Amino acid sequence: MAMAQPERRGPQVLNIGEVLAQLSGDFPGMTASKIRFLEEKGLINPRRTPAGYRQYSEGDVERLRFVLALQRDQYLPLKVIKDYLDAIDRGERPENLPPGVVVSPRIVSDELAVELQNRGRKFSEEQLRTESGASVPLLQSLLSFGLISHSSGNFDEHALQVARACVQLESHGLEPRHLRPLQAAAEREFGLVERAVAPLASRRDSASQARAAEAAREISDLCQVLHRALVQDRISRMDI
Repeated sequence: MAMAQPERRGPQVLNIGEVLAQLSGDFPGMTASKIRFLEEKGLINPRRTPAGYRQYSEGDVERLRFVLALQRDQYLPLKVIKDYLDAIDRGERPENLPPGVVVSPRIVSDELAVELQNRGRKFSEEQLRTESGASVPLLQSLLSFGLISHSSGNFDEHALQVARACVQLESHGLEPRHLRPLQAAAEREFGLVERAVAPLASRRDSASQARAAEAAREISDLCQVLHRALVQDRISRMDI
């Protein structure tokens, strides 16, 4: 009697509910609307059945993990993330990814996953001093002037970036007390962004919330480009 041949199975196909189940552990706020929004922005492209139902592959799920991790841990706008994905799909290594990370098309490596997870880590005051090179008096001044803040004694990635920048500025004679205009400007810029996305942010569905967050990132990036151009224009006029 001939032995039965093992059944051959094609790539696993998932529906949107199964995709959400795989992602919910790492991204608790993930919803079907957010997945559809990312599809609308060209970040994923699931197959469709003749009846129009979406079919997701394991590659689509890994692609979503990549997008969501970069968005959550590196605060990148979707346009930049899409550029990364386009490069990966062409078989290229995206620029500006963490060093030493190998990324194969559509799949996020374990090394990158670890690196992205580290982006969301928290710092004690001692760790913040060590990583930023800031002195105790400098950190105390940053806290006093509200340039950094902490939650339950822990600091985040933003505080580390501020501390590192202020260490460098201190070498040019600029102390935290001199930087209050920058803080005020940041608060005014946030007010502009908040007003611009208010119509979307006021809607409670997850797709609108995702659009509001993405629009806020884009507006902020444009404001920073404008700010840099204006300052550079003034510098170019200096008689030096």
